[in-house]
Amino acid sequence: MQLKNIDIKGRMKFYNVAGLSLTLINDGQISDSSSFGVLEVETSKKVDGNSMFNACSISKFLTSILVLKLSDQGLLDINDNVNNRLTSWKVPENELTQTKKVTVRNLLSHESGIVDPKGSFSNLNITDGVPNMIDLLMGKTSYCKDPIEVKYIPETDFQYSDAGFCIIQQLIEDIFEMQFGDIMNEVLFAPLQMNNSTYEIILSDAIKGKFSCGHNKDGNVVNEKYPIYPYAAASGLWTTPTDIGKLVLELMSSLQGESKLGLSKNSVKALFDSKGCKGWNGLGMFLDESEQVLEISSLGWGVGFQCMMVAFPYLGKGAIIMTNTDLGVHQLKGMIGEIYSSLK
Repeated sequence: MQLKNIDIKGRMKFYNVAGLSLTLINDGQISDSSSFGVLEVETSKKVDGNSMFNACSISKFLTSILVLKLSDQGLLDINDNVNNRLTSWKVPENELTQTKKVTVRNLLSHESGIVDPKGSFSNLNITDGVPNMIDLLMGKTSYCKDPIEVKYIPETDFQYSDAGFCIIQQLIEDIFEMQFGDIMNEVLFAPLQMNNSTYEIILSDAIKGKFSCGHNKDGNVVNEKYPIYPYAAASGLWTTPTDIGKLVLELMSSLQGESKLGLSKNSVKALFDSKGCKGWNGLGMFLDESEQVLEISSLGWGVGFQCMMVAFPYLGKGAIIMTNTDLGVHQLKGMIGEIYSSLK
């Protein structure tokens, strides 16, 4: 994939995008990493290859890979009733769970029966502090005021859900008796040398120097310079396009039987082939198979940030685009969409 016929700096000015970073993958290798603009408007802090962006829901893509690794190790069964392994909290049983249980598989594909309560899962409010995940699932925090429970028969509908990934996070933390971020560091980040990826909530001055500020569609810094989402598995990741690219390359290598993480070829293929009830909702990602060429994608959209990961795993191609500006429109209708179209 190559950038063609697009003036990125000119289009950034048109859209009021403060900073942008992208990584391209060709022939199963990172072929280009480029950065543009600034970390914060009206400063000279330039975006570079180590600048970290809020990945928002691309976090779910990483969570799916972690689940795949743990499944390959026999530490969890994605088809098992999650209540069999949850210890600190259980999905409440009701008439909707009598024939179909909540599993990691249907949580990953957003068809578990879990529906996010209205107005839930906002970014971190300093006054309210970091929510305890169990309290959150029980509806006892300002971030989620209603208890999480099954609202429709699992695997009969698609309802995009942050709460579903909070359940996955709690399950993994129950199994390991460790914090989700520490598990991710040990299992994915360290082996793949993803050195610019973190789930930190309390930011040190040192790490702030690498973080990008969020901006609104008018190009102004948002109220909270660094919007934090205290739900690691769902939306808590800060990272770079290059680090996401390393993970995409790992999936491509796994298909060739050359995984650094020890992922099995069959498991990775199952990850791509596991189409949900809509056909395009895969496990922690979205799928598009036009002209028999599989495209996988993951989108991130939050306060002050928009980003996109797209890859063709069997062709060894991909692109990761991250911006520190929320344009208020779907990614494909703005700056990211123009770049994506130029790569096709």
